[in-house]
Amino acid sequence: MSIFFFLIFFPIIALLFVFWIWTLIDVLTKEPSEGNEKLIWVVIVFFAHFIGSLLYHFIRRPERMRLYGK
Repeated sequence: MSIFFFLIFFPIIALLFVFWIWTLIDVLTKEPSEGNEKLIWVVIVFFAHFIGSLLYHFIRRPERMRLYGK
């Protein structure tokens, strides 16, 4: 059981963690500070982890890139 976990689940969990950290960095560095949107997205991504990261990448990030170009 432990070898199976280490070979299969650990890399998946590690990739999800890296994706979560990358999303947090993206929100903190590239999201404009107008209003409370940046704070709201930081809270969503921080507390909802992978689901929050997916929401940000599919809902907010394309809109941000269209509006601000970054």
